[in-house]
Amino acid sequence: METLIKVDVKESPTKQDVLHNRWHPDIPMVAWVKPGDQFRVECVDWTGGQIRDDDSATDIKTVDLSKVHYLSGPIGVEGAEPGDLLVCDILDVGVLASSQWGFTGIFAKENGGGFLTEHYPEARKACWSFSGIYANSRHIPGVEFAGIMHPGLIGCLPSRELLMRWNEREKALFDSNPERVPPLATLPYAETAHLGRMKPDAARAAAAEAARTVPPREHGGNCDIKNLSRGSTAYFPVYVKGGGLSMGDIHFSQGDGEITFCGAIEMAGYLDIRVNLIKQGMSKYGIKNPIFEPSPLEPRYSSYLIFEGISVDEAEKQHYLDVHVAYRQACLNAIEYLKKFGYTGAQAYAILGTAPVEGRISGIVDIPNACATLALPTEIFSFDIRPSASGPTRAVPIGPDLAVVR
Repeated sequence: METLIKVDVKESPTKQDVLHNRWHPDIPMVAWVKPGDQFRVECVDWTGGQIRDDDSATDIKTVDLSKVHYLSGPIGVEGAEPGDLLVCDILDVGVLASSQWGFTGIFAKENGGGFLTEHYPEARKACWSFSGIYANSRHIPGVEFAGIMHPGLIGCLPSRELLMRWNEREKALFDSNPERVPPLATLPYAETAHLGRMKPDAARAAAAEAARTVPPREHGGNCDIKNLSRGSTAYFPVYVKGGGLSMGDIHFSQGDGEITFCGAIEMAGYLDIRVNLIKQGMSKYGIKNPIFEPSPLEPRYSSYLIFEGISVDEAEKQHYLDVHVAYRQACLNAIEYLKKFGYTGAQAYAILGTAPVEGRISGIVDIPNACATLALPTEIFSFDIRPSASGPTRAVPIGPDLAVVR
């Protein structure tokens, strides 16, 4: 497999012109390929090396999120035109030999927060070791599971028209509550924009309007779909000539929802890709957002505990068919359960973000309560977590916990 893009995890990402951390239609292609070509793309971790393999969460608290995500690309595909579909087969995903570890962060509320930031507002970190397909952490004892490696972020460059629509609608949302912490949206921020091989004068102008990479959008982007692993196929709408395929934010493993925000096991890694085109595929199939064929490969667990949540929040306030509230309750219920076995709330929170849990919208019609569920595989634990007449026994030793700010 030819390595089309190489990265250096020890070098500053801003000194590597094969990387960029914003979306903009004028970012120059770093390479061109033909339909049918297959190639390898190396990626730094999403923060560009800001997080260390140690026992302090100070780097999680102080990480500069205006710099993320660092993406490899963009890659042009010959013959790709706006309106086409770029067919992207993910042939393999792996760990870079120069960086064989991963991390999970619970971000401080004032610096991004997470799904349960009101309950866990302080920065915490877990570092993970890899043993082949398995991951374990010195910060979370009693847990080991098979990973399902995947890119958290992959997509094509937007057109200028699409970029302007993104900025307009996200600015309107931000302006509805501009003092909110964390903010309702991450707006363009020129100071830390890195636009790959764009010339300095053009880059200064583009940085003021280039979109941040935090959310998923019509072009793909930060979708965090855990089943987009080796053997999967993505169909991306093409908005600019050549498509401009970029990727990064490689995960060793993740639960549905990546609930701690930096909830996956983040790592530097590589993707082996094959590309093809469906001419005028957007109109042929009525597509405005990507569609995906999931991987045939995933961890196979046979025993799960399924935790239910409904549209009633922690203050007993009733919401109408609110699946966000319902899934939050399912997560909180699972965390309270795991605490009975000796885990701290932060450890349990991290388990749900990293292990291959299955999240579902299980009911959306039974007014007023939507029902969301979280299925936790029991076999990832070194002890039995199933309910029994004897009740839970403490299985996790007192002492180990996620790394805290030091």
